[in-house]
Amino acid sequence: MQFGLTETQQLLKNSARDFFPAECPMAEVRRIMEIDGAYDVMLWRLLAEHGWTGMIFDEEHGGMGLGLVEMAVAAEEMGRILLPGPYFSTVFLAGALLNALPKNTGRNACATAICEGRERATVALLEESARWDTGGVRMQVVDGRLTGRKLFVPDASAAECLLAIVRAGDELAITQVHNAASGVSIRAMPSIDRTRHLYAVDFDQVEVEILATGDEAQRALDRAMDIATVALAAEMVGGMERITEIAVDYAKTRKQFGKPIGQFQAIQHQCADMLLLTESSRSAAYYAAWALQENAPDARTAVSVAKSYASEAYREAGNRAIQVHGGMGFTWENDLHLYYRRAKASEIAFGDAAFHRERIARMVIDA
Repeated sequence: MQFGLTETQQLLKNSARDFFPAECPMAEVRRIMEIDGAYDVMLWRLLAEHGWTGMIFDEEHGGMGLGLVEMAVAAEEMGRILLPGPYFSTVFLAGALLNALPKNTGRNACATAICEGRERATVALLEESARWDTGGVRMQVVDGRLTGRKLFVPDASAAECLLAIVRAGDELAITQVHNAASGVSIRAMPSIDRTRHLYAVDFDQVEVEILATGDEAQRALDRAMDIATVALAAEMVGGMERITEIAVDYAKTRKQFGKPIGQFQAIQHQCADMLLLTESSRSAAYYAAWALQENAPDARTAVSVAKSYASEAYREAGNRAIQVHGGMGFTWENDLHLYYRRAKASEIAFGDAAFHRERIARMVIDA
């Protein structure tokens, strides 16, 4: 792999760095996070018009067909500004799953609608056990109908297309249903991250379309979960980078004992450690994106390395940024707590550090 961005990737990064802070500054993030589903119609329209909703989809669906390294580049910039709402669940999660599924009418229609900005989508995986692997999936599709409950479904109220991971007998199955279908009910669940809302989705004899079953479904889900995990790790890098900048800027201007606190060695060490955490996480995330893109033998291990490291690094960087700010860092008006909330939610999503270290151990032993 190259140890730097290509010219095209750098152009994408520059475009994202210009677009996201301009169209979704922190004042907008705070406004949108109070809306049901953290979904803003105008922002979504802008994302679609500029091609962001189609970046990982094939051109036949109206997408850009970009690779996973490009996805990581964009995700990092989104993480810098705490992009709120259903983008991640629609494109990086549901979109990755749709891409991994065999082509059929339902799958193709949903992918095209996402690219064009007409629909949003999400994946309903977790049940009572809250396991991030398929061992916790118990809900059964019987005669083409679903009954049961899915928990912690991201952005379900804003997603027209629900991709529910269920069982068809003893086999795994991926099903598709509209969120307004008869028998579907959605209610909000508490979430530490105000910019991304979670929901419980109840199904009562809901008619669904089965998109894949058995090994085909398992392979598609594994691929999608790995891609979404890498995207999240890259997002976390962007968040770490931004809070490091905020902490450094504050240390340069906040004076104590007649001089900026940034001149004190203890503060310098905090900021230096934050930079180290950020750059180490970036290296792991980008290698994982490249490895997945190239189907490298160690791709899944690289994904778990990136997520396990970033999970702890983002939280620790958040701790240090708040320490640099002192009491100011705890106030509602300060933006740091929003990043810290995202850090905690992201730490848990798609498996925490312990989950991924155990996965690495299993893969190493199995090999």
